Amino acid sequence: MKKTTICIIGGGSRLWAIQFMKDLAFNTMTEGTLILYDIDKQAAKNNVQVANQIFKVNNSEGRFKVEARSDIKDALTGVDLVILSIEPGLTECRYGDLVLPEEYGILQSVGDTTGPGGIMRARRALPLFFDFAKRIKQCCPNAWVINYTNPMTLCTAALYKAFPDIKALGCCHEVFHTETFIAEKVAQWYGVPQPDRRDIHIDLTGVNHFTFVTRASWNGIDLMPKLKELAENPKIYEDKTETAKQRIAKEKWFECDQLVALSFLRDFGALGAAGDRHLSEFVPWFLATDEQLWKLGVVRTPYQWRITKAKEKKEKVFKDEELKASPSDEEGVDIMRSLFGDRTLLTNINRPNEGQITYLPLGRIVESNGFISNNSIRPIVATDPPLGIQNLVRRVSDVQQMTLDALYQDDTDLLFTAFISDPLVNIPIGKARELFDKMLKASQIRYEKT
Repeated sequence: MKKTTICIIGGGSRLWAIQFMKDLAFNTMTEGTLILYDIDKQAAKNNVQVANQIFKVNNSEGRFKVEARSDIKDALTGVDLVILSIEPGLTECRYGDLVLPEEYGILQSVGDTTGPGGIMRARRALPLFFDFAKRIKQCCPNAWVINYTNPMTLCTAALYKAFPDIKALGCCHEVFHTETFIAEKVAQWYGVPQPDRRDIHIDLTGVNHFTFVTRASWNGIDLMPKLKELAENPKIYEDKTETAKQRIAKEKWFECDQLVALSFLRDFGALGAAGDRHLSEFVPWFLATDEQLWKLGVVRTPYQWRITKAKEKKEKVFKDEELKASPSDEEGVDIMRSLFGDRTLLTNINRPNEGQITYLPLGRIVESNGFISNNSIRPIVATDPPLGIQNLVRRVSDVQQMTLDALYQDDTDLLFTAFISDPLVNIPIGKARELFDKMLKASQIRYEKT
């Protein structure tokens, strides 16, 4: 693989940026220059030190020259790959996303993709992404762009809205967890060692965090009959309240048992392909109360925990042991290697619809499988899910399109239309307007004063 220049926008991140650098250190075929850019300039400088520590710990010194740059134009000029992984504004901005809707009876388990919180997070993020796209067009128009930022669909759509010829994709690991879940079941059903998730072949359709499996196989064996048998077994839906309470006590906010995913298979004919926390937010019937959600073993991530974790991450000092690289389940570096001709990769991708999702309009950002190879991404046409799933996904996609158009046009009235069209906003119209106006003020973008 030729020497590559990579720019991470959000290079001060203590999560995605660190993992990406560990993956770079592990993949010895990669080398070049790594540029870190962040609106928090000190955070980017701090991560240069962490990067050098990572490459030293993993015996990869000298393969990458790592530097922080304070000017975004300078950071982007002439790069081959751009990684977008940002938090749009302070974590405290999420008070308006998460706490205010709860006061109106609207519960959200994540609040970064859909629902009132997802729309307000998009309101903060999309103007930044419109600007990123324009700067990429100016500074590195032929660069490939990998977006990790939520709301994934809308942030990726914003890039194409501002620069239609951009070479961008959205990368999300939620589907990997579903593949791992199916692999665990294969081991149980067939008495074999658990297969690697990559040996589970699925047909994928939908939009990010609201994706569905219509076909699944392993070693040529059709797994859908067994998955449907599992989904139709009433015993698996026995009350998980005690499990949920244990997860709350141990702060295991991200664990789930795939019961929401399986209930979609039982009731609609397709297996949910994201975690239960995400899937539950796209429809109105799982989040009526915490107690109802707990019965499925799902818990909501508290706002205050997010504040605490953000502070801990910013102040963290990494020990060498924490930075040792090992095979990762993330695919950012594998995608990069594939785009630059080092390998070929079949994976889930978020890209404009070229016909791979037949029931959604062309141009919408959709999630399906696709082949990534030298300077090329080729989406695979997905099998249509049952009509019920199509209707659910279509409504979500339509709300996303209204949100995109509203933010591009700076049209608050259209944004309110998107807001009240969201399935979670199931409150009287007057209350919805009241909440919307409060959220506009509380969740607007802001940063620490420097």
